Amino acid sequence: MPGIAFGRFDDSFSLASIKAYVAEFISTMLFVFAGVGSAIAFNSVTSGAALNPAGLVAIAIAHAFALFVAVSVGANISGGHVNPAVTFGLAVGGHITILTGMFYSIAQLLGSIIACFVLSIVTGGYEIPTHGLGAGVAAFQGLVMEVIITFALVYTVYATAVDPRKGSVGTVAPIAIGFIVGANILAAGPFSGGSMNPARSFGPAVASGDYDGNWIYWIGPLIGGGLAGMVYNNVFMHDDHASLSSDF
Repeated sequence: MPGIAFGRFDDSFSLASIKAYVAEFISTMLFVFAGVGSAIAFNSVTSGAALNPAGLVAIAIAHAFALFVAVSVGANISGGHVNPAVTFGLAVGGHITILTGMFYSIAQLLGSIIACFVLSIVTGGYEIPTHGLGAGVAAFQGLVMEVIITFALVYTVYATAVDPRKGSVGTVAPIAIGFIVGANILAAGPFSGGSMNPARSFGPAVASGDYDGNWIYWIGPLIGGGLAGMVYNNVFMHDDHASLSSDF
């Protein structure tokens, strides 16, 4: 079982690593553009009405489809993390170095920010919706919800994309990852916002200038992702099945 490693600067600035950062930037930009764009589209067609069941389903499906594509197009280059919480979970399990993971996260955050500013321009200045807690949901409750649903996401990533025993399951990994995100949005969207992704929440916060409660979407997903990496790596993976970050 690989351990946590800081990494070397020459590895993190190799040509392959730089290509991986670019791939993460593009994949995250595509995902956030579609995900946030679906929320803007809902606000447009409903004239800013409160989120209803049909809108929740539509937004969840848009995120699921977009993430499926984003993971698929980045898988062979960067692994298709598209999420700092996923990158952190893999770093905890030793499948990517801390240093390289930091650059992955920077690329993901930049992709999200650019996507949101572009959306603000091409939609004619529509307000960029940010993640927020539902009515009556306390910060701690929202935080725990984000921990749980991000744990489910990163656990799915490990089971379908990282574990070398995955066999044919690995071929449907992007579908499984997209499905768990869509399902989690349906379950948690009205309560915590259903982020699971610091980049997905940070881009809209930057573009709108509204950082209220944004810490929840950093701490919750990072805790959940880290726990998933620890649990899956220590319970279900063994030394003779150790994999490298390039496997995902």
